[in-house]
Amino acid sequence: MNNLEFSKRSRRAIVVFVLLFIILAIIPRLILFYTPETPIKFSWKEKQIIQNFKPVIEKNPRTKYTKKKYNSPAKKFDPNTYSVADWMQLGLSQKQAEAVLKFGKYGFKSKEDLKRVFVIPEELMRKIIDSTFYPEKNKTNISISEFKKENNNIVVDINSASEEELLSIKGIGPFFAKNILKRREQLGGYINDEQLLEVWKMTPEKMEEVKPFIKIDQQQVRKLNINTATAEELKKHPYFTWNMANAIVKLRNQHGLFKSINDLKMSVVLSEELFLKIKPYLSL
Repeated sequence: MNNLEFSKRSRRAIVVFVLLFIILAIIPRLILFYTPETPIKFSWKEKQIIQNFKPVIEKNPRTKYTKKKYNSPAKKFDPNTYSVADWMQLGLSQKQAEAVLKFGKYGFKSKEDLKRVFVIPEELMRKIIDSTFYPEKNKTNISISEFKKENNNIVVDINSASEEELLSIKGIGPFFAKNILKRREQLGGYINDEQLLEVWKMTPEKMEEVKPFIKIDQQQVRKLNINTATAEELKKHPYFTWNMANAIVKLRNQHGLFKSINDLKMSVVLSEELFLKIKPYLSL
């Protein structure tokens, strides 16, 4: 018998094996082909995650750093008159601009003073330093000195005085004169000399020194009409909190127009001490 010949039984076994192989290999593919696809369902939360997904883009370490661009001033300027917005226009950030104003609160008198402001980058300093000018210190000092000599015995009303008139008071220099005016504007005027202690850097000793040379005309005080003022307008006064301003407006809306300033005492947020403090600044 030839070794390559198979018995009848062997040939049947081979045929069965081949058929089984074909069935196992093809039938799953036929089932997958004719079975309809089931759509993938996502929950609402998963959809939000997918929609908000932003691919992370790797930064190229070889990308060159772009230097910040600083602008030259359009014309010569006095650094003492520049606001935060003006400094930002030259290229500083808001924090840098605010820092420059803090450095200059006593006034820049020369280029050397400005160069001491370390928050101004060297590149910007080079662009602006030759475009700056400063108040003429000597002339200003002479005029103030002469003014003080001529008005040594004058009593000044601090509710109507100009900066020059305040400078005539013994013990008041440019710094205190400006801050007295600033606090007067915030308050709407002074009611008593004790309020001078609310002026920045004012001490009891300094206040006692200037008291003989000042007077206060309360008729000059700017008042707030509690029957027409909005909460925003009331809140601008330094003695008012938002809760107080809002409570006054709500009280007015609930009970109608106030007939007396004392009607404000109905508000639970207003203590007697606080009421007496704000009363001089209110009107009907």
